[in-house]
Amino acid sequence: MCNLGYLRTTYLTPTGELGYRCAGEPVAAFLQKGGTPEETEGRKCLCNGLLANIGLPQQRPGGYREKPLVTLGEGVEAVRQLLGEGRKPYTAAEVIDYLLAEG
Repeated sequence: MCNLGYLRTTYLTPTGELGYRCAGEPVAAFLQKGGTPEETEGRKCLCNGLLANIGLPQQRPGGYREKPLVTLGEGVEAVRQLLGEGRKPYTAAEVIDYLLAEG
């Protein structure tokens, strides 16, 4: 959940004022600010993820601790090959098996 807002985008409110929203914030809040449900699908707060990467994860009531981001970098082409046409979800085990088979 986005609660830091470092990477928010601007939009014009119905009254013509400048507003801020992030597709990683709670969906209801994003929709209230004129965003669409499609913009929120698969979104994660980059601000919190990047801070977790450097050892400063957000900790929330109930014990939730923000997890760091893991990126594919240039390996995205290999994942496209792994997925094939029209397939979206894949497991970490499938990626590891694919990468080990490459070597």
